[in-house]
Order: sequence, then structure tokens, then C-alpha cells
Amino acid sequence: MNLILFGPPGSGKGTQAKRLVDERGMVQLSTGDMLRAAIASDSPMGRVVAPIMASGGLVPDEIVIGLIAERMDEADAAGGAIFDGFPRTLAQAEALDVMLQGRGSRIDIVVRLLVDDAALLERVTGRFEQQGRPDDNPETFKARLDAYNTQTAPLLPYYEGQGKLTAVDGMGSMEAVSTAIRSALETIKT
Repeated sequence: MNLILFGPPGSGKGTQAKRLVDERGMVQLSTGDMLRAAIASDSPMGRVVAPIMASGGLVPDEIVIGLIAERMDEADAAGGAIFDGFPRTLAQAEALDVMLQGRGSRIDIVVRLLVDDAALLERVTGRFEQQGRPDDNPETFKARLDAYNTQTAPLLPYYEGQGKLTAVDGMGSMEAVSTAIRSALETIKT
């Protein structure tokens, strides 16, 4: 099973993906984590994407798609992937569909975490203070949220048109959100 956790930055995608990894053994493909690791290692890719991420911008599609493609064999062997923070644009969604079709696979479900923007700002500010992630400072977060609303949210009709979109209240407790996601996944026939 391949699923996308969809929602704005700070909505809990990463937390819920880690829970699914623990429960189902799937592979979490978090482009944000992959890009932060590239920056931390000071790799050539890391040096290219660091200023883009620091400003809250979106990393070019070809870089992100390449990162995902490199991990698909691992995901297939584990029984599926949890796409966390990807796709972020219609071009990425279409490229993902083509890549998966070429592998005889598909996206089975897109779980949208419904959250409140003001609560997200509060959540991310707390995470910035605790973890110090540079892309979580309040100003960068506002740019990331704006990028999500203008470039990523338009993907909702794309997946809704495919009959794959399911909404879950992302403002509940971690356990309540996990339970709702589990329920949504139980409806999928793979």
C-alpha cells in the first residue's frame, strides 16, 4: 500500500508517518527529512537546497523526485511507502503517478490532515523552540504555509478526482488522529 499524508507544515504528517512505520513496517519517505540530512552532511545537494529551504521556498521538482525514486525499491520490499511532504505540486503528483505506474504500483489513498492555521503557527513555534529546526522559525513557517496554500493545496482536486482523498481531523490528540487514519486505511483494498 502506498499512501500520502497530506497537510500543511506542522500538521503532524511526520508524527503520524512514524506511527504507521512502527505499526505496518512501511517506509516513510519524508522529503523534508531527506533534504535536511543533505544539508547537515554539507553535500553538494545540501548546499543547493539550504538557501531555498531557509527562505521557505519549494525545492525544484527534479531534485525531490530523484530523492523519492532512489528509495522506492526499499519501499516496495517493505510493502509500501508513506509519502510525507511529497508531492507538493501538481507536476510532482503527476511525476509520482508515472513513476509508480512504471513500477506496476499506484497511490492507494491520500489522507488529508485538517488543521487550523493559527494552531499550526503555535505548534510550529513550540517545535522551533524545542528542536531548533531552522525551517520552523515563525517567519519561515509563514512562508512555508503560504507556499502550501498556493502551490500544494491545489492538489486536493487532483486526488479527489481520482477518488483517493480522505479527510481526517488533524487537531485531535495524536492517538485520535492515528485511530482515524487506521480506520481510513482499513477501507483500502490492495
